[in-house]
Amino acid sequence: MKTLKPAVYGRRGVLATGHFLATSAGLKMFAKGGNAIDAGVAAGFALAVLKPHQNGLGGECPILIFNPKDGQVTAISGQGTAPRKASIEWFRNNGVNMIPGDGFLGATVPGAVGAYATALLKYGRLTLKDVLEPALGLAEHGFPVYGALHSTLASLKDKFVNEWPTSAEVFTPGGRVPEIGEILRQPGIARTFKLMIDAEKNSNGNREAAIRCAVDCFYRGEIADRILEFCRNNPIKDATGKSHTTLLTKEDFDTYETRLESPVYTDYRNYRVYKCGPWTQGPVFLQQLKLLEGFDLKGMGHNSAEYIHTVVECSKLAFADRDRYYGDPDYADVPLALLLSENYNEQQRAKIDPAKANNFTPHSYYEDSSDVSYKGDTTHLDVIDDEGFMMSATPSGGWIPSSPVIPYIGFPLGTRAQMFNLNPNHPNCLAPGKRPRTTLTPSLAFKDGKPWMVFGTPGGDMQDQWTLQFFLNIAEFGMGMQEAVEAPTFHTTHFANSFYPHEIGDGTVYVEEGIDLAVLYELQEKGHKLHLNGSNSNGEVCGVRNNFDNGLIEGAASPKEEGNAYAMGW
Repeated sequence: MKTLKPAVYGRRGVLATGHFLATSAGLKMFAKGGNAIDAGVAAGFALAVLKPHQNGLGGECPILIFNPKDGQVTAISGQGTAPRKASIEWFRNNGVNMIPGDGFLGATVPGAVGAYATALLKYGRLTLKDVLEPALGLAEHGFPVYGALHSTLASLKDKFVNEWPTSAEVFTPGGRVPEIGEILRQPGIARTFKLMIDAEKNSNGNREAAIRCAVDCFYRGEIADRILEFCRNNPIKDATGKSHTTLLTKEDFDTYETRLESPVYTDYRNYRVYKCGPWTQGPVFLQQLKLLEGFDLKGMGHNSAEYIHTVVECSKLAFADRDRYYGDPDYADVPLALLLSENYNEQQRAKIDPAKANNFTPHSYYEDSSDVSYKGDTTHLDVIDDEGFMMSATPSGGWIPSSPVIPYIGFPLGTRAQMFNLNPNHPNCLAPGKRPRTTLTPSLAFKDGKPWMVFGTPGGDMQDQWTLQFFLNIAEFGMGMQEAVEAPTFHTTHFANSFYPHEIGDGTVYVEEGIDLAVLYELQEKGHKLHLNGSNSNGEVCGVRNNFDNGLIEGAASPKEEGNAYAMGW
């Protein structure tokens, strides 16, 4: 298959991210003597500037890292926690049946900054000033507005001008949407970066102590104070129809710590795939693999009706378990050993009829509410270096469509608490200090016992469907990296949407243009309701892998959706 982009190779290191300027920012860290983690953190901070409609400093970022020095894979919990004042009783007493996806009620403690700083501190070599330098330049001096950002700002113009003047000041100055190619500056974010750099500089300790001082500046210093001052004193109207301030307090920020955790993993043929725990949807990828392991996918043929039907039916079963069982394991007993066991998946596999779609009605653990949706998006980054360090990160949240820009510091809070439900008996119910079960799901895989590939995509609930197909394109069908990210994909929404207002999918299978028409007819005969998406519309998969044959590192970035994802090698 002829690809729209070439695969990229390097010896020193390779990055693939959601924007070419973020990839460039990361690559500069190799020139400074940094490793893959330094590069990934620099790229992540740059993405927070470049893609404010998809992620921001007020959002979250789960990370997976492979450390060649000890041979271990570690998950960094970049998901912030619910406020101490946030309880089911509080929402019930205030007449809120579902946490809205806009405004301040859905805010958790921002997790992304702590996640990046922890990755840098534990696994990088450079200073925070080093890795922030490209992002600071992009915020202070600006970057050219691109098509997807322009479209987003155009859709938000009236809201910004009429309701959120602090956002309008940055993104629609003078009531005008910046044109494509026009330079966009974000002086508030630049100020935030400078505050953190100054805190690092003024530390009297070593590198580790200096980075911790910068983290304290964000969570326990002036930045946190500015967040709380604005969000306490400026009620914002949300989807409930009422105006609310934040439930976050200084204590929530003071006590927040980024955690290092053991990842979850499973084996599939000669591969081992690692994901973050069930505070993300990541294990659903592993459940799908265990179900699919019992089928001859290669024999079915890539994107045949039999193949698509089988993958979709396995996805339905795995996502039903996600919605029933997943939640923060600190607060809920999630039976992952059972869900990934051979016996359980053999029983589940037997439920799949090769000739007929199972169009059961998905169960919702959310109450009915408004049909107004406030959904942002996500971005992704991957990097591997010649020392063997690997990093996969999926930053999201803190979107400009969902919450107003906080003046002086220049970014909005996230609204990830919208993913909690208010059913007290459910593993993902709201509780003070708890992490919501997020959709964000970076991936890291071994092949034949050796560290091999990092990959991921934006896309909410679809992330672990599109990346699954990317993985299978390589593992089962022998595609090259770039061919695998560009191949037509499909997905189901046969579950309760993770985002407010949590619509229930109706069994529709969304297929990307490029899948044979005869295959679509055959899927309809099996009982699938189909929706045809345009070409290059599903996801923005990025991936980087070690090429064991020639010793090179290979990267690929999808041309789909926004088309700004880019891989570069050093």
